[in-house]
Amino acid sequence: MQYLKTYLKKITDRGNTKLAESIEKTANDVGNKHIKTFSFSSHEIGLLLGNVQSGKTGQMFGIICKAADLGFPVFVLLTTDNVVLQQQTLDRVKTDLDGFCICGENDAALFNENSLMDPVIIVLKKNVRMLKLWANILNSTGFMKGNPLFIIDDEADAASLNTLVNRNRQSSINKYLDSIKNGASSTLYLQVTGTPQAIFLQTLASGWHPYFTYYFQPGDAYLGGDFFFPSSGKPDCVSFLEKLKMPMREVVVRHLLVSAQILLSGGKVSNCLFHPSVRVAVHKKIEGDIQKELKWCIENLDAELKNELSRQYADMNPSRSQKCSLENLYAKVKEILTGNQFRVLVMNGKNDVESSDYEAGCNFVVGGNTLGRGVTFPGLQTIYYTRTSKKPQADTMWQHSRMFGYDRDPGMMKVYIDENLYKLFADINATNNSIIAQVEKGIEDVKIYYPEGLNPTRKNVLDNDHVEIISGGTNYYPFNPDNDSIEDISKLLEAFSETEPYYQVSLRLVKEILAHIIPSPDFKLLAFCSVIDTILSEHPTGQGILIIRRERNVAQGTGALLSPNDWQLGGTFTDKVVLTMYQVTGTKGWGGKKLWVPNIKLPSNTMYYDVIEEDA
Repeated sequence: MQYLKTYLKKITDRGNTKLAESIEKTANDVGNKHIKTFSFSSHEIGLLLGNVQSGKTGQMFGIICKAADLGFPVFVLLTTDNVVLQQQTLDRVKTDLDGFCICGENDAALFNENSLMDPVIIVLKKNVRMLKLWANILNSTGFMKGNPLFIIDDEADAASLNTLVNRNRQSSINKYLDSIKNGASSTLYLQVTGTPQAIFLQTLASGWHPYFTYYFQPGDAYLGGDFFFPSSGKPDCVSFLEKLKMPMREVVVRHLLVSAQILLSGGKVSNCLFHPSVRVAVHKKIEGDIQKELKWCIENLDAELKNELSRQYADMNPSRSQKCSLENLYAKVKEILTGNQFRVLVMNGKNDVESSDYEAGCNFVVGGNTLGRGVTFPGLQTIYYTRTSKKPQADTMWQHSRMFGYDRDPGMMKVYIDENLYKLFADINATNNSIIAQVEKGIEDVKIYYPEGLNPTRKNVLDNDHVEIISGGTNYYPFNPDNDSIEDISKLLEAFSETEPYYQVSLRLVKEILAHIIPSPDFKLLAFCSVIDTILSEHPTGQGILIIRRERNVAQGTGALLSPNDWQLGGTFTDKVVLTMYQVTGTKGWGGKKLWVPNIKLPSNTMYYDVIEEDA
C-alpha cells in the first residue's frame, strides 16, 4: 500500500488540493533528506516547525505516511496531557489514515495482536502513567527488538523537556520519554511545535536539541501573526479595550452580529473566545458578565440593541460571503437571543467541555490554560484577551493565539485586547519571524531574542550553566584581547579614518573584522557573530556603526578603553550594532604589540539568549 498517496488522495477528494500539495512537499522533503537516510541503528532527533494553528497535524500525518512507505513499522504520536486533544487526535487519525493499525491508550492487546502485520500508530497523552505503561510495553515486546520506532511529539516544547534540569534530576515525563526513545533499537524522534524557543535553547548534550529543523509554509488562506500583529501600525481587526466605554457589551453585540452573518450565509459555527486569566473565579465572573450583557440584549431588542448592531454593522466587512442586510441580520440576532440559540461555555479544570459543544451555532467560550495550546476552535471570529503575567513568557503567550487559522473570515475578525498586551504580541511575532528566517536560511545556531521583561520560555527547562543571556545596550570587550592577525585587521580598517566620528557599514564587514579577534571566556565572540547572523537573516543589507581610534596609549587592564566621548557616541545608536575598534600602542602592557581591541554593543532594550555547549 502507498500510504502517502492514499492520504493525499483523501485530502484532494475533500477539495483541499492546495493543502495536499503542501503536505506532499513537506513529506517528501523530510522523507528524502532525513527519513530515507536514516541508518535504522541510531537515535536521531529533528524538529518540524510551523506557525500556530497552521495545519501541523496534516503535515505530521503526511510524514507518518511517508515514513511508513520507507519502512517504519511503529509510530508513537504524542499529544499534550489534555483528554480532549488526545481524543481529537485519535479520532482524526482513524478518519484520515487508512491501512494502519490504530491504537489508543488502552489498546495494548490490539498492538500485540497486530504484531506489525500493519504499521501501527499509538496515540498517547504525555501523561506519566500512560508513558510508563507504554514504555514497558514497547521495551518488553519481542517483535520490537530490531525494529525502529518513529516518535512524533506534538507540542514538543510543552511537557517533554526536563523541568528539573537545574536540580540535577530528571522530571518524570522526560524520563519516560527517554525510556521510550532510547529503549528501542533505533528511533527517529520528531518534535513538532509552533513555539520552539525552549527546544532551541536546549544543549546538544541534553539529547533534546534537534539535529535538523524543517519549516513548512502556511497556506494562502492562513491568518497568523503578520495579520494580527504586523511590524508597524495597528490593523483594523484589533480594538484596544482601554478605549471602549462598555467593552463587554461591545464584544457580545459584535459576536452576535458576526454569528448572524455566518449562520445566514450557510456557515455552521461562530465562536467567541474569552481568555482573561488562569483563575477559575475570574472565569466565573466573566461568564456572569456575558450572561448579563445577553440579558440586556434580550431586554432591549427593539431599541438600544438595534442601534448597537447598526454601529457595529458599518465595521463588519465579510470577505467570504455576501454581506447581509442590517434588517436580516437584526432578525437573525433576535432569533438567536429569543430562541436561546447560543451557548456560554466555561472550559477549565472544574468544567468538562467536549469539542462537539462548540462545533455548531453561536458560542461564547471562557477559559484559561485549557485554551492555550493544541485545542482548535472552528469559526473563531471574536477574541477577548486580557491575561497578564508579572513575568510573561513568549512561547506561552504565542500559544494563546487561538485566533490564528484558516477558517476565519478576515473581514469579520475582531480582537479585543489591552494595548500593552498587543505590543507584547507584536514583539513575539517579530522574533517568531526571525526564527523562521534563520531556519529557512539554514542557520543551525538559531538565535532567540526578546525585549527586556519578556522571557523566551519558562526558566525551569533551561540549563542555567549553559544558557547565557547577552544584554543589548551593554558594551562588551575582552579583558585580555588578542588578534590572530593584527596586520589583516589594519588592512580591513585602513580606509577608515580615526578622525571621523563614526561610519555606517555593512554588518558583513563587522563580522569580517570580528573574525580576526581571538575568542576569550569574557568575550563571547561566537554569540556576538550569531546575533549579527540573526539580524542579517531578517535584513540581508543590515547596517552597523563602526568607530575607529588609533594610537591609543592606554595601559592594559583599564577596562572598556572607551573614552567618555566614544562611550556617549556609541550610546546614541540604540537600534544598531556598534563596533568600536581601538588600536593600542602596546607600550603599556599588551605584550608590546599594537593590538586591536574590540568593543561591541548590540541593539538596546533587547535580551539575546545563547546556548553554551560543554566544549565552547
